[in-house]
Amino acid sequence: MTSLSGKRVLVIGAGGLGAPALLTLAAAGVGQLVLLEDDAVETSNLNRQPLFQEADVGRRKAAVAAARLRAIFPSVAVDARDERFDAGNAEALAGGADVIVDGSDNFETKFLANDAATRVKRPLVHAGVLRTTVQLLTVAPSGLGGCLRCLFEAPPPPGSVASCSQAGILGPVAGFAGALLAAEALRLLAGERGTYEGRLFTYELRSGRSRLVLVRKRPGCLACAGRQVLGSSAPAACDAPAAPAGGAA
Repeated sequence: MTSLSGKRVLVIGAGGLGAPALLTLAAAGVGQLVLLEDDAVETSNLNRQPLFQEADVGRRKAAVAAARLRAIFPSVAVDARDERFDAGNAEALAGGADVIVDGSDNFETKFLANDAATRVKRPLVHAGVLRTTVQLLTVAPSGLGGCLRCLFEAPPPPGSVASCSQAGILGPVAGFAGALLAAEALRLLAGERGTYEGRLFTYELRSGRSRLVLVRKRPGCLACAGRQVLGSSAPAACDAPAAPAGGAA
């Protein structure tokens, strides 16, 4: 069995998706977790972000998350950074990771993570949650499937998709999605093919229905070719059949 103690995972966000993912990865024995989170704890976060408590309201999430993880899993090295994942640091951070876990809460960051991962050829596990719907996709450098831009082309126009604060998120749904994120990352770290590589998984809690949609590479996709401009909202020569699910802040 592959040892995880020497593995390094970049986790973008410590919210409803990132927090359960971080706990699962640490419990599995991943040696180093690099966490990016530039927000503060709010009361509204507490129903779905298991690393935070009432006493943490107002404190910086990165520092609180790191302290909790170190207290529970002292053997795991946690590199917590109170900063945003942006075009200036994306490529270097992605290139230093064995796997990238996208637990961000906005479309721009999700597409940036996709672009950085494809450019430096690192596997990315993407997830989104809105209301009671989960979405998951693995983008891997193996070339067996397409990327986020092959599926959605570009972030939706501002205001066209309800935000998490507007539409709401059921806490356990975010926890479920975060656990799926981590489980997929662990498969990739073990050298296995990702279950959701080239396949978009969606799950709707109210109906209990799940769906897998094949995501193929689109001819001319700049992101798949590693030539998408980081942080650009311009299309990467792909079709956009639908809007992606949001995050879980």
